[in-house]
Amino acid sequence: YALSPMLLNAADSAVPQERVRLFIIATRSKHPIALRLFKRDHVPASSFIDFHAGQWAPVVHSKRKAATLARVAAGRARFGDRFLMPYYGSGSGLTGRCLSRPIGTITTKDRWAVVDGDRMRMLTKEENRAAMGFPGTYKLPSAPKLALHMLGNAVCPPQAHDVLKALSEAL
Repeated sequence: YALSPMLLNAADSAVPQERVRLFIIATRSKHPIALRLFKRDHVPASSFIDFHAGQWAPVVHSKRKAATLARVAAGRARFGDRFLMPYYGSGSGLTGRCLSRPIGTITTKDRWAVVDGDRMRMLTKEENRAAMGFPGTYKLPSAPKLALHMLGNAVCPPQAHDVLKALSEAL
């Protein structure tokens, strides 16, 4: 087999998530093939955030950790009242990310929180599904933890489509 390794960002396939993955295309050819993948416009996280969904909680309450409050304060200073942030300190560092750009990688664990003024919550499984590029009709397990585990392990469907289309055109 001839191997063609490629690092691809899901955001380049119009998925509202920046997720870089290694794809290795193996063909029974003398030389590796080059795929023509076109970069599409990036889709912002605001496209899937539903400010009427989820279980909101006050940003400031007795059980909130100081590190979380520091990330909220840094995010507010940089992005204003509405933004995304890594809840457990991973992902976009200490400040989070604005809603006008794609979210960071959706993992198998609940990592991303949305902040709206003085309230915050974790993303819903439906928001995570949309961030992965799955259609709203795609059925997920009823348990949010299992749904997120499956989504975090998945390849974003629009990205898989782009790779397979480019592969079929190259052969």
